[in-house]
Amino acid sequence: MPSIATGRQKVLEYIEENNISMADLAVAYGVKRQDMHSYLTGKLENVKGNQLILRIIADYRIR
Repeated sequence: MPSIATGRQKVLEYIEENNISMADLAVAYGVKRQDMHSYLTGKLENVKGNQLILRIIADYRIR
């Protein structure tokens, strides 16, 4: 499974700059707050988490 650490970091920077909480992001994407936190901090790396991060990047057009 390829690492998407750079994308994960960009999402973290984006939500901090735009005052979006991980809890709000979790609700918007229908995942548990704990799972969102684990995906974005890299504590949990799996296919579902990687797909979620890629979807967030695409939806918010994070570059």
